[in-house]
Amino acid sequence: MSSVFGTLFRVSTFGESHGGGVGVVVDGCPSRLAITAEEIQHDLDRRRPGQSRLVTQRKEADQVEILSGTFDGVTTGTPIALLVRNSDARPEAYDHLRDVYRPSHADYTYDAKYGLRNWQGGGRSSARETIGRVAAAAIARKLLSTTVGVEVLAWVSSVHDIDATVDQSSVSLADVEADPTRCPDPDAAAKMTTAIENARRDGDSLGGVVTCVIRNVPPGLGEPVFDRLDADLAKGAISLPASKGFEIGSGFAATKMTGRQHNDPFIPGDDGPRTATNNSGGVQGGISNGENVVFRVAFKPTGTISSEQKTVNRGNEAVTLAAKGRHDPCVLPRAVPMVEAMALLTVADHWLRQRATDVLA
Repeated sequence: MSSVFGTLFRVSTFGESHGGGVGVVVDGCPSRLAITAEEIQHDLDRRRPGQSRLVTQRKEADQVEILSGTFDGVTTGTPIALLVRNSDARPEAYDHLRDVYRPSHADYTYDAKYGLRNWQGGGRSSARETIGRVAAAAIARKLLSTTVGVEVLAWVSSVHDIDATVDQSSVSLADVEADPTRCPDPDAAAKMTTAIENARRDGDSLGGVVTCVIRNVPPGLGEPVFDRLDADLAKGAISLPASKGFEIGSGFAATKMTGRQHNDPFIPGDDGPRTATNNSGGVQGGISNGENVVFRVAFKPTGTISSEQKTVNRGNEAVTLAAKGRHDPCVLPRAVPMVEAMALLTVADHWLRQRATDVLA
């Protein structure tokens, strides 16, 4: 099922951008985990639209409601249903897209698959679908932080041709949230802000890269062959709207290294072997080795722009489109909590799967 992610910690998202609401059902969360709507809301507030002039100006509070799965402030072990109602939907703003395919958008491919599409904001192809992922991941964050101390943090490391310089070992949430770009390098953040604002004024959009670090990952997470930890992280990341690339550790740079340059030497550690370097990005053979898991996700420029573009309509006739409505000129600032969400959901699932294999330990 295309709207389901995970094996033991399983999430099923639902809803459309301009429907009544969006949400998620979480299956497999252990019982007696303390969680409140306020904790979930914290992550949703980082994802919501209208939080700065750099993103879409749609005004949504994205207030979460816990419909089931908790009692007296703790999880019951039963399905957790979370709902966020849409309050600022304006489907009429998309009427000009009813019979026109936006270039580099999901309009045509949804039509090709289903024979119809929800042209009101893109329906399920809208980034608003990720509300369910972020809400579910807030529960995964609490589960992982309270049980094994796992910390997941992402930030914007580049926008267009502007690259940030960031110390991955020490960057903090406060550093990331200090600027609306969610880039913890102040000089790069200022340049990114100017570039994004210029793109908006020009009716254009920009892409970039989000870097994510997962700290305190215990060794042994991940399955051999098809369900490797890095493979599932890649699946989660590439399932995000506008994502176009994934690399972990040294990534494509490894192709320009020799084996002696790339191999991570093992050294004795307090709790077992450690590696002196981390070109592997914390994963070897698809299984975590105890080092920080570091990966990067590439996002394309937003497909919906106000500049005129050549396209076709449903009758396969050539037309010109200048899109209207409220859209992000750059998805990167809001993509940060989305990337964190997919990392959290993946690691929580693999942590529970590893616990299931340790019953005889």
